[in-house]
Amino acid sequence: MNGRGPPRRFGRGAASPRAELSRQPPLSSGKAKVWRAILRCRTAALGGHVETCDACGTTRHVYHSCRNRHCPQCQTRAKEAWLARRRRELLPVPYFHLVFTLSHDLNGLIGMAPRAIYETLFGAVSATLTEFAANPRWLGGTPAFSLVLHTWKQDLGRHVHVHALVAGGALSDAGVWIRPKTGFLFPVRALSKVFRGKFVAGLEGLRISGRWPESVKTNVDWPCLKHALHAHDWVVYAKQPLGGPEAVLDYLGRYTHRVAISNERIVGIDGNDVLFRVRADRSTGKKRTIHLPGTEFIGRFLHHVLPPGFKRIRHYGLLSPARKKNGLAAARAALGVPPPHPEVIESVDEFLRRVARIEPAHCPHCGIGQFRVSGVLLREPGRPADLPSPRGPP
Repeated sequence: MNGRGPPRRFGRGAASPRAELSRQPPLSSGKAKVWRAILRCRTAALGGHVETCDACGTTRHVYHSCRNRHCPQCQTRAKEAWLARRRRELLPVPYFHLVFTLSHDLNGLIGMAPRAIYETLFGAVSATLTEFAANPRWLGGTPAFSLVLHTWKQDLGRHVHVHALVAGGALSDAGVWIRPKTGFLFPVRALSKVFRGKFVAGLEGLRISGRWPESVKTNVDWPCLKHALHAHDWVVYAKQPLGGPEAVLDYLGRYTHRVAISNERIVGIDGNDVLFRVRADRSTGKKRTIHLPGTEFIGRFLHHVLPPGFKRIRHYGLLSPARKKNGLAAARAALGVPPPHPEVIESVDEFLRRVARIEPAHCPHCGIGQFRVSGVLLREPGRPADLPSPRGPP
């Protein structure tokens, strides 16, 4: 994603990436901002500082990161900081992982009105889980759950779904913690039907209220789409209960700050094609490498840029911002566990030592000295100068 891989070679008559991209329609301002941020991440365009070893004099340039939430290089520290905050909120109960997926019949509509569809999805999932938890047949109380939006498949195609991490139980109005009556949380078939009904009703509400964009009104045949959405069952996927708090956090960390593709999956560039790995093939058990034209690769990646200001991680029930403090305190009291001890946020150096198992300031050349900041690298806004203009699919 950041210029890695073998040099790009063009065959006779092949268009350059600049020429290919210039023929695409302009990007929206939000996607253009993400595009520029990723291309400039950890380059001279963002500036940085010079570090010098205090023993041997070796120097290195350290460039700033873009910190954009869609950047494959900038999510590890953000994820760790987020997980550190979540450690204070975990309850000593089993946790359940559910996945709510939208029908691919909605992909065209999602492309035209992503914010409206994502908001409707969050609303349908949260209402479904809250309703089932409140039903005395299953729990009869207020649940505690978090939702994380993902929009991609391994090949960067559109596949919109929400991961739900749900605490195993609910807090009753009387302040009693109610545990699941069976080995599962809720029946997935009933969950699936209610979820589909609430989501389709949410779309109907958008249409009736006139909150659909003009492009949707003119390009979407609602009766036909509604029939397609009811033509087949929707399936909510449910995994087995997770282990203790640390297992829950480790599991949750795989989903919260993931982006559509990581640098590790990109193999290189072959002519005009980008090569990247996808999940193992079921028949062979081996990962596959697929080729996509550069413009299509960029276009697919940018499909997953979220609307400006949109929150893809949300908390509900006892974890909702309005009731988190009192709700979690009441749940711990019902479970008979003390409040968590205040945790000290790790420094950057401590985090790197723990996660990467390296001494970030230790000089690898002489093995004795420490790197110290010795200079400032000013921003070079024009760099890298040979990057194409941010154009692509709308």
